[in-house]
Amino acid sequence: MRDVLHIEEIEQAEALLKPQRIEVLRQLAEPRTCTEVGGRLGQTAQRVYYHVKKLVEAGLVEQVSERRVRGISEGIYQACARSYWLSPRLVGRLGLRRTQDELSLGYLLDLMEEVQSDIAALDRTAPELPSIGVSGEIRVPPERRQEFVNDLREVLQDLFTRYGGAEGDAFKLAVACYPKGETHV
Repeated sequence: MRDVLHIEEIEQAEALLKPQRIEVLRQLAEPRTCTEVGGRLGQTAQRVYYHVKKLVEAGLVEQVSERRVRGISEGIYQACARSYWLSPRLVGRLGLRRTQDELSLGYLLDLMEEVQSDIAALDRTAPELPSIGVSGEIRVPPERRQEFVNDLREVLQDLFTRYGGAEGDAFKLAVACYPKGETHV
């Protein structure tokens, strides 16, 4: 089972984005039969099988084995991933971004789409994927914002210069800085 399945096809999204199928998919985090899932959800095995079949066709669930019960073959199914990311490209961009200025929200949205796509494409079967995620909060008074941006740019440029040689493993570095929204509890 993969960690993440990046959904870029509209057919996959349509198969996934139905409340009953999401519940079935959650039950298939562990290998189960349609009868077992039906019992957990209070549905018939036939009804669950209908949804499982659609999820299998979309590549979101797979049959991992089969067993014989009273002379009948019963499939055992499992979700293909622990989580599913919907590509922003499924909706498509409405109109053009007005600016590609690195201080614009449009630029940040483009960057996040790129990062999401890059992460989804990583080979998660590799024994170790060297990566780092850092998140924090910085408070900058309005009159010091430009100073902050300049300092950040300087620090990053120093890293790019120091580690920007032609040898070694290539890593992509993306930094996002945006206003913190209200915390919803």
